[in-house]
Amino acid sequence: MKLRNIAIIAHVDHGKTTLVDELLKQSSTFRDNQRTEERMMDSNDLERERGITILAKATSVVWKDTRINIVDTPGHADFGGEVERILNMVDGAVLLVDAAEGPMPQTKFVVSKALKVGLKPIVAVNKIDRSDARADEVVNEVFDLFANLGATDEQLDFPILYGSGRDGWMNYEPEGPKEEKLGPLFDLILKHVPEPQVAEGPFRMIGTILEANNFLGRIITGRIHSGSIKPNQSVKVMNQQGELLENGRISKILAFRGMERVALEEAHAGDIVAIAGLSKGTVADTFCDPSVSAPLEAQPIDPPTVTMSFLVNDSPLAGTEGDKVTSRVIRDRLMKEAEGNVALKIEEAADKDSFYVSGRGELQLAVLIETMRREGFELAVSRPRVVMKEEDGQRLEPVEEVVIDVDEEYSGTVVQKMTERKGTMIELKPSGGNRVRLVFHAPTRGLIGYQSELLTDTRGTAIMNRLFHDYEPYKGPIGGRVQGVLISHDQGESVSYAIFNLEDRGPFIIDAGEKVYAGMIVGIHSRDNDLEVNVLKGKKLTNMRASGKDEAVKLTPPIRMTLERALSWIQDDELVEVTPKSIRLRKLYLDPHERKRFERSRDNAA
Repeated sequence: MKLRNIAIIAHVDHGKTTLVDELLKQSSTFRDNQRTEERMMDSNDLERERGITILAKATSVVWKDTRINIVDTPGHADFGGEVERILNMVDGAVLLVDAAEGPMPQTKFVVSKALKVGLKPIVAVNKIDRSDARADEVVNEVFDLFANLGATDEQLDFPILYGSGRDGWMNYEPEGPKEEKLGPLFDLILKHVPEPQVAEGPFRMIGTILEANNFLGRIITGRIHSGSIKPNQSVKVMNQQGELLENGRISKILAFRGMERVALEEAHAGDIVAIAGLSKGTVADTFCDPSVSAPLEAQPIDPPTVTMSFLVNDSPLAGTEGDKVTSRVIRDRLMKEAEGNVALKIEEAADKDSFYVSGRGELQLAVLIETMRREGFELAVSRPRVVMKEEDGQRLEPVEEVVIDVDEEYSGTVVQKMTERKGTMIELKPSGGNRVRLVFHAPTRGLIGYQSELLTDTRGTAIMNRLFHDYEPYKGPIGGRVQGVLISHDQGESVSYAIFNLEDRGPFIIDAGEKVYAGMIVGIHSRDNDLEVNVLKGKKLTNMRASGKDEAVKLTPPIRMTLERALSWIQDDELVEVTPKSIRLRKLYLDPHERKRFERSRDNAA
């Protein structure tokens, strides 16, 4: 059977996974009476909850006499490590662009990677049924983006389709006809995407996606570069330096057929398959016949820009809500994660009780922490810090391109806040409907914690997208949080009477009846200093009756901290305590005397 390998790439929420659903349905992958779910490729819980693709996944459909292998890629730059790897597996790409929003920063990120490896994209303008769709302008913006990224003449001569992934149609004109459904897209893929290039020689394959299976062990997905492979065949694994990692036998070869995996008796060059039976081979390693002496070259991966400390939870409530609390199990879990996620870097600290985890951004690290807490882990994590570089004696820091879509009335506030965070405005243009699009270059340091502040400043109407731009000279100090915190001075359960009497000190982040301990952050102080408060103090009871009727205490609802908001809100001397049931904020030093000593030493150093 003829083969085509394609990736579907797009910005977050531009409709990739929904389009894949329709491709699967319209290629007769399912029986007519088979029950199917929405966004079938988003298989993990976090992807379904957040509505974003985190892990790259493969599937395949048959159209006419050709099998089309489709790889669904993440749209967020924080998960760019997934994108960079999978582009090795495909020969073409469908670039999906929202008919109203146009190409966004993450689109730019993925497209630049695709153009670099020589792919010739098909541009599909999606959500054409939106009331604010502007298809012709969006096509011009895509052309300009390609030209700015150094596309060749062949890549600039891209075919264009218009349609709606949700309604299941694509055509060469924005108005349709819609009766052909996704037929024009399938036909264009067969016509525009070349057949896989097959090299001469014995079996060779680069590992691209790694996953663990309870029955088959480690499963590696990749595209076969040359030769063929059968179950029980001897193979060896080499790393990028050509060093031998292991010899072994293939226990099973699995091919992607719709949402199922089917065991094969033989797989040939050009196909995308998953192999099982090896215990050490991982992503970017070469799996090959024992006679092969040199590894295949893998795509370089961009370095991490943000790092966080993962510490063993040492709070008084440690071990009460999770069962995985020791440094050994945390270390094993982080090392396992780093094997399959090449964009992560794990370093063990000298004290062996903490680990430095570096990644692409706060979202990538927050997803890792959320996954771990759901698996029963308890840990404490520090505020994200940026990874600096030294070059020719100059200190460099990561700078990001920030695109903010906002209502015109709030644009002045956004510009002011971004300037305070050392951002430089590059562009300001109207984006329709009394909204403007602001483009800044801002240091990553200044953007940590800005998302929630932006939503507050703009009454929730702003949309911010970020993309790593470059390393630039250090921009100087940036002001941090202006408010102090309210700290519990004792351990116990918070009392509504105490919280009610302290509400004039600032809003609380805990409710009555919650467990607290000395050094735990319970609220946001209305002033710029930290304040210790007693949230355990109950009302004194006497046998004297008050002349007025005692009224029930009505508390202001607390500010609930999500994991991402907590990570970006804390300061350097604070930690987020993460357990399967709770997210608590605390001071790094729980003892007030130690906190004072730390503050004095920090002031002296400054």
